[in-house]
Amino acid sequence: MRYKTMKKSGEKISAITVGTWAIGGKNSMGGGYGEIDDQDSIEAIKAMIDGGVNLIDTAPIYGEGHSEEVVGKAIEGIRDKVLIATKYGSYIEDGKGVHCSRPDSVLHEFDASLKRLNTDYVDMYLMHWPDDLGTPIEDTMACVNKLKEQGAVRMLGLCNSDRALIERASAVADIDIVQLPFSMVNQSALSDLKWCEENNIDVMTWGSLGAGILTGAVREKPSFDEKDFRATFYPFYQEPMFSKIQEFLKTMDVLSEKYGKPLAQIAINWSTQKSFVSTALTGVRKVSEAQENCAAFEWSLSDEDIALLDAELTRLEITEAVA
Repeated sequence: MRYKTMKKSGEKISAITVGTWAIGGKNSMGGGYGEIDDQDSIEAIKAMIDGGVNLIDTAPIYGEGHSEEVVGKAIEGIRDKVLIATKYGSYIEDGKGVHCSRPDSVLHEFDASLKRLNTDYVDMYLMHWPDDLGTPIEDTMACVNKLKEQGAVRMLGLCNSDRALIERASAVADIDIVQLPFSMVNQSALSDLKWCEENNIDVMTWGSLGAGILTGAVREKPSFDEKDFRATFYPFYQEPMFSKIQEFLKTMDVLSEKYGKPLAQIAINWSTQKSFVSTALTGVRKVSEAQENCAAFEWSLSDEDIALLDAELTRLEITEAVA
């Protein structure tokens, strides 16, 4: 496993983080990633830890608390060996998704998360999405900063936030980490990622495997359930993106044969070899997936092959910005 040292806390974190959105299963709105087995999920998390991963990311909205419950079971007896990142500010109410970061709501969510995770503190506490109900970010940051002062939270962060919001939050509280999307097929936040690096803010990236499409496991257009997150949240399985990515996979196939490594490891190395990526989220549902992801750090992509991949992304117009 490769590790990086966080810029402000000095904490050593693994280059990949256990992503747990999928293991939350379906929510009351019907969304999910297909069938999930809790015991498989627990074993997969433990396999990631055995592979050197020391950071697990979850959120209350993942399966409306179920993901946190599964994580709580997986870390039983080994809480001191892992860092836990969870979130606040996004939940389902009356069948609709809500982004609310009012202090009273945050404190209610925090207490519920501690119970589900079976812990008395959280290593990283992140705002999941910008508040859409008018709550000033300054009020929210003052609230979570008190949790940090009390020792209930060790580090603070934001997810899916632009530079302006990060700057406003930083004026009230010390922001340790920001979670933004980044992969070969999604570089929409590239400028903000580089800005974070320049301003000593660590970055946890999500979507590393493009909702699974960069593993090469799906070569024909799938027929997902209409509420499956792979069909509703991500554009990769829709045209014209799907066909473009299928063409791109051919280049990944060439490198897979060259290195004798699976496509998922190519995607993971491409992301984590970026200087501005502190750690990359990789979702796992089975032990085999966990072992494959961890094995990515037994080797590295050459600069020439990264350039080859970037050139192909540009040619196919999959992304407008290439690092």
